[in-house]
Amino acid sequence: MGVVQRGNISLSRVAVNFCRVIDGAYLIGTQYDWERANVKITAVKTLASWAGLRNWVLVKIETDTELYGWGEATLEGKEEVVMAQIEKMGRALIDQDPLRVEHIWQQLYRHMFWRGGPVHNSALSGLAQALWDLRGRAWGLPVYQLLGGQVRDYIRLYTHVGIYQPERMVEDAQRDVEDGFTAMKTGAWAGDGRLPERERVAAFAERIGTLRKTVGDGVDIMVDDHGRGTPSSAVRLMQALAPFDLFFLEESVQPDDLEGLVRLRAANPPMDLAAGERLYSKWDYRPILEKRLLDVIQPDLCHAGGISEVKKIAALAEAYYVQIAPHNPQGPLSTAAAAHLGMATPNFLLLEYVRQEPYRDGAMREHWPVEEGRLTVPDRPGLGVELDEEALLSSPMRSGGGRVDSYGADGLVRDV
Repeated sequence: MGVVQRGNISLSRVAVNFCRVIDGAYLIGTQYDWERANVKITAVKTLASWAGLRNWVLVKIETDTELYGWGEATLEGKEEVVMAQIEKMGRALIDQDPLRVEHIWQQLYRHMFWRGGPVHNSALSGLAQALWDLRGRAWGLPVYQLLGGQVRDYIRLYTHVGIYQPERMVEDAQRDVEDGFTAMKTGAWAGDGRLPERERVAAFAERIGTLRKTVGDGVDIMVDDHGRGTPSSAVRLMQALAPFDLFFLEESVQPDDLEGLVRLRAANPPMDLAAGERLYSKWDYRPILEKRLLDVIQPDLCHAGGISEVKKIAALAEAYYVQIAPHNPQGPLSTAAAAHLGMATPNFLLLEYVRQEPYRDGAMREHWPVEEGRLTVPDRPGLGVELDEEALLSSPMRSGGGRVDSYGADGLVRDV
């Protein structure tokens, strides 16, 4: 029959065919191939593709077996820099065991003296997603099962309506309500920077009032101001939007302005406060959570260290009764990573979902079902996404993709 030795445990070849080993525990019921215990990383590759709104930056980790994993490291405006960083970090992974996800994450973060920030952590995020995808494929399990198992049946989604383009807001909202979505976000209107503050706030309130009339009271509305306000103007905006029963107000001040958030919180907001897409680690989130400045945090799984780090950020937030709604305007791998995290995270709220047809449909060999504003996560190994590389390469990266400019009436540069 033959015997396999694993530490102090001996199993017959027949027994091995009915066992799965996860972190030292033997689970009965699924076949496991012992050859995969010795798998080594042989290559780290990147692929960039234009997807209508932005370029997607994807990373693939290959091994000396048939196993591989995909991740996403999309960072608008810095695609070439992130790809170069992935290549550099990837060289340190050659011949390593890809199943040691936490060990590799620690190595890639702590062995960089100049670490943190969007470029380093986006590269790390894409690599970490790919490692989790590969790990799930190795064990034959969806990633959410490796993260502790599902705590919900589906992922609630919210869409963008008139983001950057207020003239499209009503049309987009009507389309999404017809398709069954029950939550949507608008705002981020760079052109409003030319307006005096009083007119900007009035225009904001008029648009959100129109949106509320369009969708009715049964749809949750979120507003994103991209951190364009000062603490005082953010308070005035919050007060102007109070009649429209917002689900949350996002990035009302700059992400590094903790005192601005303190002032906003002290003004007794009538809606939840959200932020965090430009924070990159649990260390960045700690002071915000300790001061209880936000109701909803929005780490991005392409920038905040990937699945490994965002799972820890979510656990830290859970201790403060704060919910997590990941920032997710990127591609199918980002969406998959965030959805798997949400399936296994109790304080997960809902997920951003950008409708990018036909690019998303063309990139995925098997589509994920979205019905009535709900995403069902397939019970497939890893992240459950198979990419069509030829389709992605047929839409090459574009320089300057996704750029937004913002100026005041006098030509002053304003925040985008």
